[in-house]
Amino acid sequence: MLKSDLINILVVKRGVTQKQAESTIENIFESMKAALCRGENIEIRGLGAFHVKNYDGYQGRNPKTGEVIPVKPKRGILFRTGKELRDRVNRDEEHGATPADSKSGQGEGGQGTPPVAANGSL
Repeated sequence: MLKSDLINILVVKRGVTQKQAESTIENIFESMKAALCRGENIEIRGLGAFHVKNYDGYQGRNPKTGEVIPVKPKRGILFRTGKELRDRVNRDEEHGATPADSKSGQGEGGQGTPPVAANGSL
């Protein structure tokens, strides 16, 4: 799913203009980016949580020459899915698949688009 898909869902489901939908989605993502840059964690119930992790600096090595290279401390972002989303994605085929899903030729193991996303809803 792309950002443009989210915008289109807002337009169709909420009846807002394209410009309003673009502004809303952009504001949400900009707010999330700013919070992560400040080192704040973001938790969205039912989806998951973004965590900022601090990594200490260390002495690395150039694998080709063996030269010691100092690696500066840095921050990374981790995403951990929430239980509800994890359960939905891993739902057993007999409990979670719709007749249309079983005809699509998707393999077992929860691969393919989850039923909610397949009909265009969030």
